[in-house]
Amino acid sequence: MALPVAGTAKMPNPWWVGIVSGMASYIDAAAIVSNGIALVIYQDSIGLSGSEFGWLSGVLTFCIAIGALVGGRLGDAIGRRTVFTATMAMIAVGSALMVFGTAFPVLLAGVVLVGLGTGADLPVSLATISEAATDKNRGALLGLSNLLWGVGILATTLIASFAGHLGRLGGQIMYGHIVVVALVLLLLRIGIPESPYWLKARDERRRGIGTNHAERVHFADLFKSPYAKPFIALLVFYCLTNLAASTGGMFGTYIAVNVVGISVELNSRLGLLTFPLGLIGGALFMKLVGTRHRMTLFGAGAVLFVSAYAIPAVFGFSLTTLVLTMLLSIVGGALAFEGIMKVWTQESFPTMLRSTAQGSIIAASRVFAATLAVFTPTLVEYNPRLTYTGLFVTVAVGLGVAWLTFRNQARNEFDTEGETDADRAADPGRAADPGRADRPVSPPYV
Repeated sequence: MALPVAGTAKMPNPWWVGIVSGMASYIDAAAIVSNGIALVIYQDSIGLSGSEFGWLSGVLTFCIAIGALVGGRLGDAIGRRTVFTATMAMIAVGSALMVFGTAFPVLLAGVVLVGLGTGADLPVSLATISEAATDKNRGALLGLSNLLWGVGILATTLIASFAGHLGRLGGQIMYGHIVVVALVLLLLRIGIPESPYWLKARDERRRGIGTNHAERVHFADLFKSPYAKPFIALLVFYCLTNLAASTGGMFGTYIAVNVVGISVELNSRLGLLTFPLGLIGGALFMKLVGTRHRMTLFGAGAVLFVSAYAIPAVFGFSLTTLVLTMLLSIVGGALAFEGIMKVWTQESFPTMLRSTAQGSIIAASRVFAATLAVFTPTLVEYNPRLTYTGLFVTVAVGLGVAWLTFRNQARNEFDTEGETDADRAADPGRAADPGRADRPVSPPYV
């Protein structure tokens, strides 16, 4: 795949791009966890009311969804680099408002900026990672972003464990941590150039060259062949599986305390003890997702993920079933949840739709989970086993849709999107077999 010679710059190491861009997931996790903990601290220290607490919590979730939708589209329209630089600046400013603000309007403005910036950064950063990678390491680099998401949760939890008793200062330290990380990332991202895939697609579109990545630019194209099938499947898969994962994240402590009958401290310790298994699962995913064992890995993870919600549904809630659910969900999720969604999304759509598709899927899943979360405490109080039966069914359906859609997938847009109509007519076998050894390799950064 030939690229313009003008403006050629030294290619950054793909793993460096993966770390700097993948830290969007770290910021996402840190912002959500910090907001949940620091706002509780602010309730007493600066006098937030219950309704103000609710608004600040809910606005963050919905702004992340809006940011993902808008940011994904902007990343395809005006470029990855422009968006992921602006979003990190928004996150830094918004978090600084949360550090120094005491009035509700200031805090609300901070939450809006953090939510919009974080949401917009995710799909654009993932597109940057995938377009910096090769076929051999693309899955591993996208899997790395999942590990960084877990590290974001761990780091924030550890900060809270040391600073949570310091009153307002403790909340300021938690938000200040995000400010520092965002500013460092902003400086590091200045050295990452624009995606060569996006530059090539933009130039081909300007010159009227008929390639997939130059012509497929409209949101409506996601609902046309050959993109409608993977797009709808990924929406169903991620919305349903994320519903269960979000329920565990938002209400896991609530269930542990009010249904199982253990303390907050014990539940937190159990969570920290299971965290290394998530890292091991993530490392296994990174190692195998780019090989012929991908679907075997997904199948094994799917069985574990479904079992995590089936166990309390069948056997009820106890300390034993709670621990089993934690163990199975963290390992199963590492193998068959968000990581593989990111890989399939990046592979299934051309350059000018890649970030749009990713942002739309993230946005839909966040809104879906946030809406149903309103009813979750009532459902758990009414019948916790029935609630988990519902989660078991939704996870099974979501994973089943993904399996049926991608088990025989051969199409990879990184292999075919640069071909013109004339190329495909001259060599029909190339389009029929995108796995051929002579397919184009990922281009250098420009």
